[in-house]
Amino acid sequence: MLLPKKVKYRKQQKGRKRHRTFESRGTEINFGSFALKSAGMKYISSKQIEACRRAIVRYLKKGGKLWIRIFPDKIITTKGVETCMGGGKGAPDHYVFPVKPGRIIFELEGISEKNAREAFRKASDKLPVKTKFSKREQ
Repeated sequence: MLLPKKVKYRKQQKGRKRHRTFESRGTEINFGSFALKSAGMKYISSKQIEACRRAIVRYLKKGGKLWIRIFPDKIITTKGVETCMGGGKGAPDHYVFPVKPGRIIFELEGISEKNAREAFRKASDKLPVKTKFSKREQ
């Protein structure tokens, strides 16, 4: 699974979700010919990214090249079960990437459009956010 080697602070503040905002970075296809693009706002965990990667690689077998365009570097903390209110912030639990509409999540190269669509369909079933298939304009 993806996680940072080293972080400056062990715990991070949550931040606020801004509704109806679109991604300004990471919205263009840079590496491959086909891309899976986010259509909603959610946190994507490192486990979900790994599940998508495995689904795509299994479908493609040996062909094609895959790029993962997001990296989970935001930490999510949780308090223990049956813990009383107060007592400080919980322990670090897992890492996520906050995705906004328009962000490219995966890119593929070296396969047909039909196979790319099917691979991304299998991957999108593992994600908590709605996605769109996108291809590079020539």
